Amino acid sequence: MKRILIVKVTSLGDIVQALPVVADIKRAFPGVKVDWAADEAFAEVVRWSEGVDRVLCAPLRRFKKARRWNDLKAIWASIAELRAHRYDYVIDIHGVYKSAIIAFLARSSRRIGYQSQDLGERGAAFAYTGRFGPRPQGSAWHGMRISASEALGYEVEGPPIHDLKLPEPVTQPFATHDGPVAALFHATSKADKKWPLTHWVAVGRELSERGFRVLLPWGSDGERAEAGQIAAQVPGATVLAQMSVTEIAQMIDACALVVGTDTGFVHLAHALQKRTVMIFVATSPTHCGVEAPHRSTSVGDGHSVPTIGAALEAIDYVQAVEPVLAMQQGAAAA
Repeated sequence: MKRILIVKVTSLGDIVQALPVVADIKRAFPGVKVDWAADEAFAEVVRWSEGVDRVLCAPLRRFKKARRWNDLKAIWASIAELRAHRYDYVIDIHGVYKSAIIAFLARSSRRIGYQSQDLGERGAAFAYTGRFGPRPQGSAWHGMRISASEALGYEVEGPPIHDLKLPEPVTQPFATHDGPVAALFHATSKADKKWPLTHWVAVGRELSERGFRVLLPWGSDGERAEAGQIAAQVPGATVLAQMSVTEIAQMIDACALVVGTDTGFVHLAHALQKRTVMIFVATSPTHCGVEAPHRSTSVGDGHSVPTIGAALEAIDYVQAVEPVLAMQQGAAAA
């Protein structure tokens, strides 16, 4: 096994949670090269992975919106780059037309994708020479690891390894001497995933009382206005300036705690091993949630609005000293 291509095109949270597939493959096949095909909008996130050898990208999303000639030329150029190497396997863990087209264009006789009932778009099946087994029940993130292992013939072992290394920030705007920093990702791309502003205010106030400096990121004018409403009622809270994806990732890395809805940046916080609470209102925590003992947890059932109390209990859980460490400290004190 010399070279493998992973195809996962979008979006931020899905790509972040798919990255452990790379560590699995490299453990199973020492010395193998692993390339990754993604939309240009998320290519920088894949480049943070220390296990990915080559990132292939094209402005697919931007071209779909604007239909600009320069973007089309960039897409054609990316096809030449895609075909610069022959792959032992192409593993499409996305399962839609655009990912299938990438898989089909790659130079490989073995292109593996989902079974028809598991595809996001059934027509994507044209690209594949082989199929994964049926998607396992439970976490979508573990399911991707299982699918890749089935295609390549190895066993999934241990917890997921994201293996991310961020670029060093130009400045350190979130100094720790002001106390621990907590980021509240209140914004979400879909209205039905939102948690009430009154709940965010209550959590923000509690964190402020606990000595946290509360930061409020945003991505649109409407989200900035909502961040302002929360900050006006939370002592010491800061509405951040608009930031790039990399700058937000660096901000997350400076945090002691991240609380947010089911969005890509909260998945990134989990991957960066931050203390993370993810709040689910309309999506499935079983399928899309984050869990790591005493570090990350998901709140809600995906069908109703989680209470403020449930969120605070989750915050207490991820901030608690791990039981084994507590026992060791107690023994040492005795």
